[in-house]
Amino acid sequence: MGVLPTPLALPLGYPVYCANGVLAEVGAVVRDTAPAHRVAIISDRVVGAHHANRILAQCAGVPAQLFTIPPGEQEKTRARWAELTDALVAWGAGRDTTIIALGGGVVGDLAGFVAATFMRGLPVVQVPTTLLAMVDASVGGKTAVDTPAGKNLVGAFHNPSAVVIDPLVLETLPPAVLRSGLAEMLKHGVIADASYFDQVLAALPDVVRQGAKAKGLDTLIAGSVHIKAHVVAEDTREGGLRQILNFGHTIAHAIEKVRQYDMLHGEAVAMGMVVEARLAEQIGLAHHGLSRSIRDAVQRAGLPVTLPPGIDPAAVVAETHGDKKARSGAARYALPRAIGEMEAAEGRWAVPVPDDVVMTVLTESLGTAA
Repeated sequence: MGVLPTPLALPLGYPVYCANGVLAEVGAVVRDTAPAHRVAIISDRVVGAHHANRILAQCAGVPAQLFTIPPGEQEKTRARWAELTDALVAWGAGRDTTIIALGGGVVGDLAGFVAATFMRGLPVVQVPTTLLAMVDASVGGKTAVDTPAGKNLVGAFHNPSAVVIDPLVLETLPPAVLRSGLAEMLKHGVIADASYFDQVLAALPDVVRQGAKAKGLDTLIAGSVHIKAHVVAEDTREGGLRQILNFGHTIAHAIEKVRQYDMLHGEAVAMGMVVEARLAEQIGLAHHGLSRSIRDAVQRAGLPVTLPPGIDPAAVVAETHGDKKARSGAARYALPRAIGEMEAAEGRWAVPVPDDVVMTVLTESLGTAA
């Protein structure tokens, strides 16, 4: 085993390691931050087949077990949570157990929720294996499962003991899954840092062409983590500023629900950012041209800029009312004024938008893009 790299300098209260090859040090991270008499690795079957044995080999001296679920957002359910907690009980897990969440955002959310609730809380080490999970889901302590009524409606805040980000694992990802994470990176630039947005924009040709082998991708990942960590540190329970992280997500979650989660989350977020930027223009918050800038960036990332063919805009509007940010049945949106600047809305960081305006913009976003 080597020496652990220096964690990123973040105001989180737990270390985030981001370095090529750091997957080889997951065992050392667990021993340092969440020592346990048992280690339970929760992953999906695809990711587990790629990486789990490497981590199990690092758990010498303590019982360690891999628990897997099928891949896909449709598996992030209360039923899977129940199966996993029952399996942990049958295995003999107790409060002396640490959970390793090995996978993308679905596994991170689900395994994190298992850790938050099993015996009233176990340590969890997040080991994200998708670009989207690295820059978003693994940091911040939000855990959840979906319900038939909507996405992430049952969950808990449960900070990890550590996060281990190894950009080299991205080499096993299909190109579309890698590109999905670019949506969240662009989002971070829009909500907080225009210079970071420009850095991502400049890197897009190389990332789209070379994928995980693109030069400087590790630096961009660390930059995204810095942005999210500083937002989270200001608002740990999503009572105000943290809502800016939801830019693009009110529409994205509604699209996902209508489509029964048949698309990548980053693709839905890409569509959502384009639509919500247009909403900001329509209600006079943003200057004309902001949505075009975001749309062009999304397109350069190889992500969709229009709604899926055949989707019903009225159904999308209806689903926005079930979003966690809705109040009194009215949907609220985290909206940008410009690249790097979000509307504060007197400290609420989300503004209501009339359904008829949303309907108009959604209808414009159908089919071909002009």
